[in-house]
Parts: sequence; C-alpha cells; structure tokens
Amino acid sequence: MRIGPRNIFRKLFPGAVWEVDDPNGLYLTFDDGPTPGVTEWILNTLDRYDAKATFFVLGKNVELYPDLYEMILARGHKVGNHTYSHQKGWSMSRERYIEDVDLAADFVSSELFRPPYAQITKPQLRALAHRFQIVMWSVLSRDYNRKISPKACLRGTLKGLRGGDIVSLHDSDKSFRNTSYVLPALLRRAREMGLECKILEL
Repeated sequence: MRIGPRNIFRKLFPGAVWEVDDPNGLYLTFDDGPTPGVTEWILNTLDRYDAKATFFVLGKNVELYPDLYEMILARGHKVGNHTYSHQKGWSMSRERYIEDVDLAADFVSSELFRPPYAQITKPQLRALAHRFQIVMWSVLSRDYNRKISPKACLRGTLKGLRGGDIVSLHDSDKSFRNTSYVLPALLRRAREMGLECKILEL
C-alpha cells in the first residue's frame, strides 16, 4: 500500500523521512526483530540477492537475542531503534515513551528511529527529533495482517514500486507467512527494475 504525498500520516510527522531521493535504490526495512528463525531466513534471503536492508529492532529482543543482532550487523545491514517494548505512543506520556526509547538505546546503537504503529505524539516527536532521524515508509506491505493473503500482500507491495521507496516489512513470527512469500518476489522485481537494495544512510 503506497503512502502518497498527501496522506494524512505524512502531515502528522513533519521532518520524518518517507522516501529517499535515489531513483536507482530501494530501501527495505524490517520491524520488530530480531526473531529466532525469522531473522536468519530474512538474512539468508537478502544474501541470495546481494541485497542490504535496515532493521528497526526492539530493545527487548536485542537483549534476548544479542547474537542475532550481531548477525544483522555482521552481514552488512543497518539497525534502527524501534523502542524497547513496542509501545503505542498515543497512550503514553512523553516521559514514559522517551524512557522506553532510551532503554532500547542501551542495546541498539543507531541514529535512526521508527515509532511502532506510527503512533507518536507531537511532544514525543519533538523530543526524539533532536537525537534521531525519524524514518517512516512510502510502501506499507501490511505483511503483519493475517487477514491478508500472501498473494494480496505481494500485489499491494509491488503496486507502483519505484526507486527511492522505503518499504515496510516485518521480522516477526506473526508476519512470517506473508513476509516469506513477499520478500523473494520483491527482490526479484527490484532486480528486474535495476534497483539496488541499500541500507538507509540519512
């Protein structure tokens, strides 16, 4: 699903990065990991296509699975902060939300941040923007939605795909049915289009 330039979400996050000015690049991102079994599969699939990606990881998962976190980095990918415990910012005070982000930062060394569920208040956003580049997406795969079939998920992800897109995918057990179907096909399409899958360097 493409997040268009007039989409209300874009207006809610001034200063956030939604796409990259790079007609020859594609920017795959994976949220919510690292996840045993899933992360390794994603890394191996990316390797087969010589593709790089950015993983927005949860601090609690990095704490549990530090070897998977190090594996992501060792394979040449980038990481971003996705909070410690996958919090919904709209239901939290600024102070509690920042605490959770800071706790994640004890385990995740990155200047990039993506809010879970795209839920973040303006005070939270202002506080974090001093220390992080906020990264959103231009293509939302919706691989996390179990009501969407793998084929429908793929169609929505590929529709209108173009250079400079930031594609939102997930590194989780919940999404794996769809992610495992979408990712290889997405990498093949990128290759057909002459797009290089890169890490985010903002």
